[in-house]
Amino acid sequence: MARKIERPLVPEEWVLRIGAVLGALPRVHEENAWVGTRWRVGQATIAHVFGGEDQLFRITFRAEVDEVIAFEHLGTPYFRTEWGTNVVGMLLDDDTDWDELTELLTDSYCLQAPDHLAAQVDRPA
Repeated sequence: MARKIERPLVPEEWVLRIGAVLGALPRVHEENAWVGTRWRVGQATIAHVFGGEDQLFRITFRAEVDEVIAFEHLGTPYFRTEWGTNVVGMLLDDDTDWDELTELLTDSYCLQAPDHLAAQVDRPA
């Protein structure tokens, strides 16, 4: 019988940091996901952070389709997921660029939120 591999819990500091970024945006709510934590606006997922069976931490978020291809070609820490044409993944570790991640999460929100909510967000140039 195959042994179930445990997934590590995402460090609480990281969940709080991501939650602070996304929680500052209009009508975002945080919830437990099937594994890890996700943030949504309405029923649309903005980001999902979780530990993998390989013991690495990941966050997935939305990006413009042409940007997904660019992220895929950049390689680590970015990866393309097997679901959705506009979903990007990023490995999280002690070297994560949190300023860059903040911009990516803000962009993800603006893609997922209704236009009237996205229009309320100041986006980096």
